[in-house]
Amino acid sequence: MPIVLGTRSPRRISLFEETGVEYTQIIPRLEETRDDNEPPYQFAERLARDKAIWVAERGEPDRAVIGCDTIVVLGDSVLQKPEDEDDAFKILSVLSGKQHVVCTALAFAHKKMIVASGHELTKVYFNAVTSEQIRDYIASGEPMDKAGAYGIQGMGAFLVDRIEGNLDNVIGLPRTLLERLTGEILAKTEADKGC
Repeated sequence: MPIVLGTRSPRRISLFEETGVEYTQIIPRLEETRDDNEPPYQFAERLARDKAIWVAERGEPDRAVIGCDTIVVLGDSVLQKPEDEDDAFKILSVLSGKQHVVCTALAFAHKKMIVASGHELTKVYFNAVTSEQIRDYIASGEPMDKAGAYGIQGMGAFLVDRIEGNLDNVIGLPRTLLERLTGEILAKTEADKGC
């Protein structure tokens, strides 16, 4: 079945291309606002589902759509993409020397309905970094389009001491979750055919 990847992230696209699966890309355009008292991981999964449906409603009905969302969670706070350089400085300063969680959620839609969704978590431990290091990193421009204001696969690698979990989850496409959800869909499809 043809796949549509609902994302604007070039990092996520690169990871998906490594699977060898053909796809087209549609960038979802919707507000990414967390509801009052919405738990962080539910927020990420809801956004992935909303993006998948948004794309499915605008694409060809016979295509499977994958919606994705990545958030950075510190305590109960969700640290999204920085609004500007000052915001990036605040985010990176609060993460310095601390452990946070990266949550990436995936959702599959077909015929404008969600057929599978889930999320994966990776713990990330930041080095303690100086204000000067943070400002130099922000000057590179790399933090500005990334949840948590850093890219672990780029210049931002110096920020990270270690991780517990999958690196591709932090980059934005957990391939183990992708395979698991695909397996669930295929198993359900086979079961439906047997009925």
